[in-house]
Amino acid sequence: MKQPLKIVVLAKQVPDTRNVGKDAMKEDGTVNRAALPAIFNPEDLNALEQALIVKDKYPGTTVTILTMGPSRAADIIREGMFRGADGGVLLTDRKFAGSDTLATSYALSCAVKKLSPDIIIAGRQAIDGDTAQVGPQVAEKLGIPQVTYAEDIEKVEGGEVYIKRRIENGVEQVVSTYPMLITVNASAPECRPRNAKLVMKYKHAKTATEKQEIENDYFSDLCNARPYLSIPEWGVTDVDADVANLGLSGSPTKVKKIENIVFQAKEAKRLTASDEDISGLMKELIASHTIG
Repeated sequence: MKQPLKIVVLAKQVPDTRNVGKDAMKEDGTVNRAALPAIFNPEDLNALEQALIVKDKYPGTTVTILTMGPSRAADIIREGMFRGADGGVLLTDRKFAGSDTLATSYALSCAVKKLSPDIIIAGRQAIDGDTAQVGPQVAEKLGIPQVTYAEDIEKVEGGEVYIKRRIENGVEQVVSTYPMLITVNASAPECRPRNAKLVMKYKHAKTATEKQEIENDYFSDLCNARPYLSIPEWGVTDVDADVANLGLSGSPTKVKKIENIVFQAKEAKRLTASDEDISGLMKELIASHTIG
């Protein structure tokens, strides 16, 4: 690799669906985000770690977090900066509201074109949708190669990226030219923790919207005096997007029906490792049509 790389990590702030309650969904089938705490999408953290590993290997490489959402989504940009990212961009506009995966990937692809990275890295899927569609759709809209289910970006050499990916019956090693997009599995290494020095450096990083809400002149002046504390906000016009392809108008996916299902354990059975116990359980499950 002759030149430093520009890496963009696609990240999403998601409701913590691991603690879903009865108020988690609205009547219209959308997620009630106010009822759930917002977190950094877990597999996007795996993606961030892969980007940071590449940055460690190749001096001069930059890592930028790109996220789409309301102003509060800037929290995950700061979180990424606390762990080693160089900065981030918040893609935010009311016209993005209600976007499904197709509209979201279109908006992100427009922003990525403006950033012009060498490598785009994203988590395999988000826990609030579980579609695993956005990353591949972004690559398709950009017309670039994509590698999915990645576990390790082994090296970048001669204009090519060497990647280990997890497949059904083992692992596969692939090579791709860049610019390209990679989606990363949860089986990849976990993201490194926050760095105390970086927390102190970036804890006052704000978007323009957040700066307007600061009443303390000291912090306002601090943000203005230190450019690295400014998190850019991009709207529809900033990325030259077509409004017809955004939001509800650009989202063909519609929720027809939603049901709340509560799983309850009614009985338990303790088994030994004997063939007789396992065979008996299998016969019961088949007889009750649980399997088979």
